[in-house]
Amino acid sequence: MNPQDGGVRKVIATDAALELIELLKKKHGPLMFHQSGGCCDGSSPMCFPAGEFLVGESDVRMGEIGGAPFYMSKAQYEYWKYTQLIIDVVPGRGGMFSLEGPEGKRFLTRSRLFSEEEQRILKLL
Repeated sequence: MNPQDGGVRKVIATDAALELIELLKKKHGPLMFHQSGGCCDGSSPMCFPAGEFLVGESDVRMGEIGGAPFYMSKAQYEYWKYTQLIIDVVPGRGGMFSLEGPEGKRFLTRSRLFSEEEQRILKLL
């Protein structure tokens, strides 16, 4: 946790997602995530080997899940900044470029609005 965010995490993962992340780390090594903003793979969390997806100044690091950094574009973050992302896993095929596809599962982003207190801690109010 980042002490500057008062312990409020912008992205978390369910136990099922953490289990899948561990499996993927064993197969592929260190990982990273980027929240897709649409287009070909819809709006889903995409899992890549660390460094395979280039992030830059137009991306925001939301935090980590399972030890893997999680990014989102700044433009998309402006729409989502009042919500906590909850990364989960469901059966099915995910994005064609995401590592979990062959496992017969896909990562899914759920969300919840931050409370007013959490928004104050994150300096969103």
